[in-house]
Amino acid sequence: MSSIPKHITELQTPAVLIESSRLERNLRRMQEAISARRRRLRPHAKTHKSPDVAKMQLARGAVGICCAKLGEAEVFADAGVADIRLPYPLHPVNADRVLALAERVALSFIVDDGAIAQAWSDIACRAGRRLDVLIKVDVGFHRCGIDPQAPDAADVVRTIAGLAGLRFKGLLSHAGHAYGVHTDAEAEAIAADEAQTLVDLASRSGVACEEISVGATPTARFSVHQEGITELRPGNYAYYDRTQVALGAAGWEDCALTVLARVVSRPARDRLIFDSGSKTLTNDGARGRGNTAGHGAVLEHIQGSRPVDSLLVERLSEEHATVRDLTGSSPLAIGDLVRLVPNHSCVVSNMVDAVWLVDGERVLERLPVAARGRIT
Repeated sequence: MSSIPKHITELQTPAVLIESSRLERNLRRMQEAISARRRRLRPHAKTHKSPDVAKMQLARGAVGICCAKLGEAEVFADAGVADIRLPYPLHPVNADRVLALAERVALSFIVDDGAIAQAWSDIACRAGRRLDVLIKVDVGFHRCGIDPQAPDAADVVRTIAGLAGLRFKGLLSHAGHAYGVHTDAEAEAIAADEAQTLVDLASRSGVACEEISVGATPTARFSVHQEGITELRPGNYAYYDRTQVALGAAGWEDCALTVLARVVSRPARDRLIFDSGSKTLTNDGARGRGNTAGHGAVLEHIQGSRPVDSLLVERLSEEHATVRDLTGSSPLAIGDLVRLVPNHSCVVSNMVDAVWLVDGERVLERLPVAARGRIT
């Protein structure tokens, strides 16, 4: 596109919009909350996959970023981001890429297996290097990580921390099970248990842990108050989404990312078709309390913040969103524009080449999603 449209009505739909004032407020609030408690913020960039947004976070005080995969990290390194952590279990098959990236940035990654840690130790020694690693601890999500309650958990920490060629930085966790809570009290309990689990394991191991790192947006507001935590790694807080609202981590007025769509058909009084299918909104479901049915929330109008409860995005095809008008009274007609809050903003970012930074209905800037699709 040769020129930037001035108004969102000039954009081709579907389009992903980022409300500039909300983005700024979200970044500032999280940074201020974490800095006030003398913790470090290292946001996860998989939410936005944008070096432009990452630089906004760094400018406000973030110590670095996290990336989901090496391909993402390479994009951010190319853009000048100097401190990158991968809270992902990298396999030694990626040794050449890891060593090359470690030459360019302060790189750290996780291990959760003794044999893999030993393999990285051997690789580092042969290369005459030291690689920064953290041990991933399973605090209840049961995805990656060592079991902190296992009889040999402290021994595993001591063994990995003592390997040649590795610089042991500390312990890291992700309380992903917080996405299944239904009350603030449950989220707070998970945050407290996560912190205590890591602190206890560090103490039992007798190994100095420079970092005790936690990361999840639903628990961030509680984790920041936990003793022993040194670093928080929320990602979704930059944009938020329908799931975070349902979890109580945000309000509708905090949701910076919306999808601009157009009504392309109204084949029945109780059915509308938008041009934002699974290739834009994705098929991710929403979690949390209250009514989370459907594939996103339709806002009351293109400048609104509140959802229209009578419009249910009940089905997605690749290019179509089938919307049920529960009252049959929506005034929307073919050609009208709508804005939707997606269930999961991180996945939406990965579906588009660029997002549009906006101020209400005014288009400010086109931001490339430079790391989209970097899954290796």
